[in-house]
Amino acid sequence: MKKILIAVVVLAALCLFGALNYHVILFDDEIKILRKVDLTFTDTVVDARGMKRFKLATRPNLVRAGIVELIEGNGVTIRK
Repeated sequence: MKKILIAVVVLAALCLFGALNYHVILFDDEIKILRKVDLTFTDTVVDARGMKRFKLATRPNLVRAGIVELIEGNGVTIRK
């Protein structure tokens, strides 16, 4: 029982670490992961399907993490 509890605590810590350090962006046909600049829970999972991807350029945390370059790499151009 003690080993299971330790495994659950370690798994929870890894999930927390991932949520603080990475943006998960859902595109139409793929999922991309960006490293966060700040350790926050804001914009951990972002829906960028369809026309929503143009709104991503207004989120400062995502812009600093490099979302504009990621979107331009997918064939969509956002003017700076």
